[in-house]
Amino acid sequence: MSVTSKKFDNQVAIVTGASSGLGKACAIHLGSLGAKVVVNYRSGKEEAEETVKEIKQRGGDGLAVQADVSKEQDILNLFKKTLDTFGRLDILVSNAGMQVDAPFLDMTLEQWQRVIDVNLTGQFLCCREASKIFIRQGREMAAEEKSQNAIGKIVMMSSVHDIIPWAGHVNYAASKGGLLMFMKSIAQELAPYKIRINAVSPGAIKTPINKEVWSDEEKYKELLELIPYQRIGTPEDVAKAVAWLASDESDYIHGDTLYIDGGMTLYPAFSDNG
Repeated sequence: MSVTSKKFDNQVAIVTGASSGLGKACAIHLGSLGAKVVVNYRSGKEEAEETVKEIKQRGGDGLAVQADVSKEQDILNLFKKTLDTFGRLDILVSNAGMQVDAPFLDMTLEQWQRVIDVNLTGQFLCCREASKIFIRQGREMAAEEKSQNAIGKIVMMSSVHDIIPWAGHVNYAASKGGLLMFMKSIAQELAPYKIRINAVSPGAIKTPINKEVWSDEEKYKELLELIPYQRIGTPEDVAKAVAWLASDESDYIHGDTLYIDGGMTLYPAFSDNG
């Protein structure tokens, strides 16, 4: 492999919710670029171990660690296990998320709270612990090791629904809207430490969670009406963007959200002048 293809050599990454979907794609791609990847999962142990296996097949290294991102002790254990195994942390891809859909008037407090706990509180817990590690590592670096680049990188997985309202999914949309301002606020606060924080907001991506839509010809056709670029995205589209944001190639990008949506946020209904 070329030098550029191993841009994450000697770097350690945690990817939450990495047993399937976007998290899995991100973990495998980072691993193929040389990173040691901690594959976090909540319940899919076999799937997580399969992700680690694929990372190793591509020349990387990995470890599967169980943790529910909404539970503080689980997160403390996840980060401790990472340091005990690999000795450091360089990248956090805070990906874990979920949907529990219901009409607003029928939504229970439990349905609301579970999504907020995972999608927003989980981001808070993971980003807080990663940032503490980054700062400690930065202080421990010898003067000759320090550079102008970030001492740690965080990429949060959001959604186009951080700016597009979504009736019938108010808990999910609220969690992603909250994530947008959470990301910007901690980016502002942690910039002086040289911790670089960004988010990606995917649109329609071909993952198991929305297979019902993209596997049905009629529903897929309706979906394409929302996408000016006229194709559904792939997990690899997202993984490549995440890897770029976690690399030194994007070192001056901080506090931004990259929309990976084929133009879904361009209000395609207005493309014919409304």
